[in-house]
Amino acid sequence: MSAATRARSERHVLCDLLDEVGPEAPTLCAGWTTSHLAAHLLIRERRPSTAPGLMLGGPFARHTSRVLERVRVRTPYPDLVERVRTGPPAVTRPLDGSMNLVEYFVHHEDVRRAVDGWSPRTGLGDLDDLLWERQGRATRFLIRRLDDVDLTLARPDGDEKHIGGGAVSATLTGEPCELVLFLVGRRDHAVVEVTGDHRAVAELRTGPLAL
Repeated sequence: MSAATRARSERHVLCDLLDEVGPEAPTLCAGWTTSHLAAHLLIRERRPSTAPGLMLGGPFARHTSRVLERVRVRTPYPDLVERVRTGPPAVTRPLDGSMNLVEYFVHHEDVRRAVDGWSPRTGLGDLDDLLWERQGRATRFLIRRLDDVDLTLARPDGDEKHIGGGAVSATLTGEPCELVLFLVGRRDHAVVEVTGDHRAVAELRTGPLAL
């Protein structure tokens, strides 16, 4: 399965879940309900002026927050979800896989894992493989603020990728889906094992991961 096909699949199952749980359900995104998440996904694809605020602080982030809240309040929740479901605009549709595979997988889990009794999904081998292929430069970017951690990622089947980055070593072991969730900040809700130098392990568990 291609990245674009899998991104579309995650988009649709997330939208189904958003419809099911309604606008006030919790998410793993601090301070956000499902209505905030739906508005975020919509403006991310359809309001280019909000893009800087998704990565930067200050006035950029404040602008993005204002637009998100305006869209959330003014758009009925079912319409929000349906507009997300329709996919990206034609101009960015060729980039759907590269732009949205991780985004929609992570946000799907943000809703699934925000309630008690969750468990990892099964049968995600193709998604795991796609996400494993992407580990490398993106991971180095995410761990760039950690203090002197030399990171190795490992799958349970023994496959490893040495990411590098510092002098004290740690290994993060788990299925690629779980590794991604850990590295984008969902550390308390990712099924992984962290081993290695105690300083590196502590830093990996509590240090600043940066999108």
